[in-house]
Amino acid sequence: MVLALTEGFDVGGLYVLAMIGVGIALVVGIGALSHQGERAFSAAVFYVVLGALGAIVISILDVAPLDPVGDHLIVERLTELALVVAVFAGGLTVEKSVRRRSMISVLILLGVVMPLSIVAVAAFGYYAMGLSFGAALLLGAILAPTDPVLAGDVGLGPPGSEPEGEPRFSLHTEAVINDGLASPFVVLGLFVATQGGTGWIGEWIWADVVYGVGVAAAIGLALGGGAAWAVTRLRAAGLMARELDAFAALALILLVYGLSELAGSYGLLALFAAGLAFRRYEFGHEIHEAFHRGAETAGTLLELAVLLVLGSLLTIDGFEIPGWEGWLLAPLLILVIRPVLVMATSGPGLATVRERLFLAFFGVRGVAALFYAAIVAGSGVLSPNETRVVAWTTIVCVVVSIVVHGISATPLTRRLLGPKEVASSEG
Repeated sequence: MVLALTEGFDVGGLYVLAMIGVGIALVVGIGALSHQGERAFSAAVFYVVLGALGAIVISILDVAPLDPVGDHLIVERLTELALVVAVFAGGLTVEKSVRRRSMISVLILLGVVMPLSIVAVAAFGYYAMGLSFGAALLLGAILAPTDPVLAGDVGLGPPGSEPEGEPRFSLHTEAVINDGLASPFVVLGLFVATQGGTGWIGEWIWADVVYGVGVAAAIGLALGGGAAWAVTRLRAAGLMARELDAFAALALILLVYGLSELAGSYGLLALFAAGLAFRRYEFGHEIHEAFHRGAETAGTLLELAVLLVLGSLLTIDGFEIPGWEGWLLAPLLILVIRPVLVMATSGPGLATVRERLFLAFFGVRGVAALFYAAIVAGSGVLSPNETRVVAWTTIVCVVVSIVVHGISATPLTRRLLGPKEVASSEG
C-alpha cells in the first residue's frame, strides 16, 4: 500500500529500502561505467563492493541473506539471463577476416587448455580439498569457462570497430565459446557423481557431445542467418523501425536459446553460432552495430544485477566453508594453472611472449562459473556438505578473479600489449 494512504505517520519496510538500494546501485553503476577507460580498474569491482555493503546492511537489519545453495534457482536464472545476452553479443563482434594463427590459438585454448584446467582443478579438489571424485570433477568443470561478461574490459570492441589484435581476438572468442562448451563437462561430472563406472560414456559422447554440440550449432547458424536476412528485408520494405533493433535482438536471443534448450542441446553454444551467422550476413550492414548495442545495454544491466547479488551473498560464515584449501585454489587458478598451461601449449610461432602472457593471465572467472555452480547445487547429486564447499569455493574464486583482474586490466594490458591496444579498447 502507498504510505501516503495510511493513517498518521508511517515508515517504509524492507521493500521500500530495497527500492532505495536499487536506486543507489543504478547511480553508482552509471558512475562506474562513465569514463571507465580512464580508470585503472574495472566497474565490476564497484559492483561487488556495493553488493558487499548491501550484505552488511542486510545483516544489520537482521534479514536472512540469499544463500547460494538454498536460493540456487534465483542465482541460476539471473546468471543465465546475463550469459545468454553476453554470448550472443560476443558472437556479433567476431570479425570476418580471421588469421590462421588466431584460430589455432583459440583451438588450443578450447581444446587443450580448458580440458587440462578441468583436470588440474579436479585433482586439487580431490587430493587437497578432500572432495569425492565426482564433486572434484564438477568443481573443475564449473571453474573451466572464462567469462565474456567480465572479460569485456580486455576483449573486442563492437562490430565495425578497429581491429584490436590477435591476443584480444583469442581471449574474446575463447570466453564466448567456452561458456557453452563447459556444459558437456558439467554433465560428465554429474554422470560420475551419480552413476560411477564407465557404462554411460558412450551415451555421454553421442547425446551430450555429438548431438548437443551439433544441434546447437545448426540451430544457431540457421536462426542467426535467417534473422539477419529477415531484418534487412523488413528494413528495406519499411516494415521495421530502426528504433526497435534492441527489442529484435532480445527476441532473437530468447528464440535461439529457447529452441536449442527445447531440442536438448546447449543454448549458449547456439547463441554464439547465431551471433556469428548474423554478423556474417551482409557483413558491412549497420544492423550489426545496432543489434550489438541493444544486446550490450541489456547485458550491462544484467551484469550489474549479477554482481550485486554476488556481493550480497558474501558472509563470514560462507567464506569459512571452503577452508584454506579452497582459498588457495583461487591464486593457483589465476597465477599458476592457467598461466602454466597457456605458456606450455602456445609456442612463439603463434604469439610473442607478451601476447602469451596476456592470454595466460586474463582467464577471468565470473558469471558462467556462478551459473554452473547454481545448476550443480540444484541437481542434488552431491552431499549437502560437498554442495556447499563447491558453491562457496566457486564464489571465492570468482570474487578473487573479479578483484585481481579488475584492478590489473588496464595497467597490465598497457604493459603487455602497448598503449595503442589500451586506447583502442577504451574508445
